[in-house]
Amino acid sequence: MSQALDIDRWDLECDLNNVDHRTDLNGVDRLIVRRGQAFSVRLYLRSGSYQPGVSSLDLVAETGPQPSEEYGTRARFALSAAVDATRWSAAVETCSDSDVVNLSVCAAPDAPIGRYTLTLGGSGHIDFILLFNPWCPGDTVYMDDEKCLEEYVLSQDGIIFRGSSKYPQPTPWNFGQFESGILDVCLRILDMNPKCLRNPAKDYSGRRNPIYVSRVLSAMVNCNDDDNGVLLGKWSGGFEGGVSPMFWRGSVEILRNWDTQACQPVRYGQCWVFAAVACSVSRALGIPCRVITNYLSAHDVNSNLVIERYVNENGELIQSKEMIWNYHCWVESWMTRPDLKADFNGWQASDPTPQEKSEGVYCCGPVPIRAIKEGELTFKYDAPFVFAEVNADVVTFMKKPDGSNSQVHSPAVVGQMISTKRVGSDAREDITHLYKYPEGSDEERATFTKANHQNKLLQKQQQNEGLHLTIKVSSDMRKGCDFDVFAVVTNNTQSDKKCRLVFGSCAMSYSGVMGENCGFKDLLNVELSPGAERRVPLRLNYSKYGGLLTEDNLIRLGALLIDSATGESTLAVRNIVLANPEIKVRILGEPKRNRKLAAEITLQNPLPEPLDDCCFSIEGANLTGGCVISERLSCSVGPGEDAKVKIYFTPTHAGLRKLVVDFDSSKLCHVKGYRNVIIGK
Repeated sequence: MSQALDIDRWDLECDLNNVDHRTDLNGVDRLIVRRGQAFSVRLYLRSGSYQPGVSSLDLVAETGPQPSEEYGTRARFALSAAVDATRWSAAVETCSDSDVVNLSVCAAPDAPIGRYTLTLGGSGHIDFILLFNPWCPGDTVYMDDEKCLEEYVLSQDGIIFRGSSKYPQPTPWNFGQFESGILDVCLRILDMNPKCLRNPAKDYSGRRNPIYVSRVLSAMVNCNDDDNGVLLGKWSGGFEGGVSPMFWRGSVEILRNWDTQACQPVRYGQCWVFAAVACSVSRALGIPCRVITNYLSAHDVNSNLVIERYVNENGELIQSKEMIWNYHCWVESWMTRPDLKADFNGWQASDPTPQEKSEGVYCCGPVPIRAIKEGELTFKYDAPFVFAEVNADVVTFMKKPDGSNSQVHSPAVVGQMISTKRVGSDAREDITHLYKYPEGSDEERATFTKANHQNKLLQKQQQNEGLHLTIKVSSDMRKGCDFDVFAVVTNNTQSDKKCRLVFGSCAMSYSGVMGENCGFKDLLNVELSPGAERRVPLRLNYSKYGGLLTEDNLIRLGALLIDSATGESTLAVRNIVLANPEIKVRILGEPKRNRKLAAEITLQNPLPEPLDDCCFSIEGANLTGGCVISERLSCSVGPGEDAKVKIYFTPTHAGLRKLVVDFDSSKLCHVKGYRNVIIGK
């Protein structure tokens, strides 16, 4: 006859369990474990002793407001001879004393994640948090690569690529998923999602599935559905009532602001901010995740896989809903896809930036990136939209004053230089080959056909072989300088050509919104003999473009060439990004845990005018205590002069850490820099 253990008290051994489950960076003051992996509880018995085969203990694990065995949010189990990692189980590992028992407990590898209560017979209950476990082969987020796990789950900082396809700019970011309180904020995001508020039992059950969780996060990182989402996006006008998306250096401040402001959206975000926050939350919950940048990213609104753009007779882009963003960021999460046919496991793309609705909600994904490459547009979720972002064809028309349109020869390729941070390095990794076959290849065209592209709308455009038009720029274009850009016209025919060349420039946001003119030239009679080349310069002066630039530092160059004899038109477009000055960071002192250090930070003013209201800010996971530390200069910084400060901080953990730096001023806004620091024990 079995005899129930009479438990007096217990020790959750958080310092040992959390280290074993790789959750100790969250702290060791409470139990945080991963599913499919055993954790230990030391039981102190009130009376009697443990007797193998005789002593018994009934356990109940519950999560959510309405625990149910039907929904998988409640599990009953008893002591067994050994722990079974395929289900909820418990076993006595050792009995070191007559009244001390070491109990081993394991959550099922498909259990819903979240806050749990574990009832120990009639003796009381313990509380713990359960996360996804990418180290467990039975978990659907399992990843069999220790270096990738270190990067995509445990790394608290990283690089997000911005700029342009010709000039990718690494931007440092503090993901901070293990900073104090962030895990609680992430769980609150799940609790505030409309599906949970409508039917909490079903929602908590869904949390066993990373497909469901990543889809919820895609919707909840933005607030476009009035759903208590984390961030409000803004791409034009000022940023009154909030801060510019360029202000943010990491996710921690954003998540804490949302939590402390009663789940009101934080103002403001743009695509890289949305993606970075989604990455932080995913890693916090145990889903391997990385931020992706797609250069020349298409936004197709009518699902025909074609971007139809229009220019006027000056070659200036006419705004429409269909856009080609200079770059666009989303996230990839690692998981298996048992809902799809074989071979579509692995990286899944999700996009938390609100663009189009999916099943009535502003979210996108997850969709296997292999489905995008193979043109499998029936696969869940939102494959056509993501496919168009990297693969849409582009057709350009010129709108004439009489209202008619004529097609313009304008080779344009979307989905270029798809980039992410390389594992174990700050270098850029090009993953374009994971999303698409090489442009123009038989495989790429075959994929397009399989994707149900309507070829009657467009035939693959070819460059006008008679007249060739390109835009050339110098390799060093820095904000504050005057420089030339060139339209290069080549006559590849056997006859003389007379053309009109319109060459213009305008400030542009990274999302493709056009600003004011920065420089313009209209040459009515460009004459070229057979085989001749003409190089036409356009001077861009800081006095003209300086006050027009957005914080993206982008200028769109457009050259339109019209053959006077045939009326045929050719358009060349190029986006250039002006480089900000480098921020130099020097660490003073020996980098040791819990030892005060100083960062000496310097930036040289590259502008021909003084900088006022200069402020340096730093933050870094396990470096600045989860806070932003700022130092403001008391005087102006003249042209060519250095802005220089010392900022003190105290590291709390050993290892490789990234100190993220931001410089802001009246004329030079949110310049980013960083320094990798190895903190000793």
